[in-house]
Amino acid sequence: MRAPGFWWRPDRTLLATLLSPLGAVSGARAAARLARPGFNPGVPVICVGNPTVGGAGKTPTALYLARHLIAAGRRPLFLTRGYGGAERGPLLVDPPAHFAAHVGDEALLLARAAPTVLARDRVAGARLAVEEGADVIVMDDGFQNPALAKALSLLVVDAAVGVGNGLCLPAGPLRAPLEPQLARAAAMLLIGEGEAGEALALRAADAGAAVLRGRLAPDARVASLLFGRRVLAFAGIGRPAKFFETLRVIGANPVAEHAFGDHQPLGPADAARLIGEAQAKDLLIVTTEKDAARLAGTEAGRLLSGLFDVLPVRLVPDADSARRLDALMAEALAGRPG
Repeated sequence: MRAPGFWWRPDRTLLATLLSPLGAVSGARAAARLARPGFNPGVPVICVGNPTVGGAGKTPTALYLARHLIAAGRRPLFLTRGYGGAERGPLLVDPPAHFAAHVGDEALLLARAAPTVLARDRVAGARLAVEEGADVIVMDDGFQNPALAKALSLLVVDAAVGVGNGLCLPAGPLRAPLEPQLARAAAMLLIGEGEAGEALALRAADAGAAVLRGRLAPDARVASLLFGRRVLAFAGIGRPAKFFETLRVIGANPVAEHAFGDHQPLGPADAARLIGEAQAKDLLIVTTEKDAARLAGTEAGRLLSGLFDVLPVRLVPDADSARRLDALMAEALAGRPG
């Protein structure tokens, strides 16, 4: 699904205003759910979530945390809902055996870095994670799900768009009213730059949440190979425009840009159109890691095999934010939730 454009306009359109009563009802219900007590699985749970629907950098943030936990001698295990996959779990994700149609694209990316459990039932998933030897659980998404008690909750926000028009679904992109979310978050991580993010930083600080800053840095080796190249870029992520802009920043020339819905699977006809246009215009095809994971095991992936490059990105917090994030994790692991 592609988020409607009016969600991200700071001014409230007529449609947003008409839908706002529904948004108020859904927001009130979501806020009530946030206050419910959760199950304690016996190990710390670190949750990485978004206040809004759509991508902002949750998965790169979860991967960053897991890498630091592993370096510190911990045994993290990812817990994910497996959005876009048919499996309900709980199950341990096995990348050679599972494809995105089974477990979703995010689960496959996580499983490359650390053991990953997929579970729609988060309590059952946490129990399996502990059985698998986890001494800390990193949740990719699930901030608004009250099933588990969290030792540390982070809200990740794309600073360029913030929370859009500030309304709850379906009138806007918020999953719940912002203030109740901020009240349950130890920190807000702003990724990138923008006036919308700066306005949110003030609200987060007023609510007592730490304000952290970072950026998504493209892989230097791949970036050097794409420098000066004319490319056809395609992406089915929360904000494809952000990927296209990243290509321009590294010096690539995205002659053709194709935006698909978030987590949208590509069919053979889509692949054929991309290949045909790239060949006609002599363009190099490039996409995101999530899109590449979603192509594995599909007919579209078979058609595109060997014909596209992948540009990975990593979260890079600024130096002060990295230190503060380490301190928040240490407090959570020591049983002093942030």
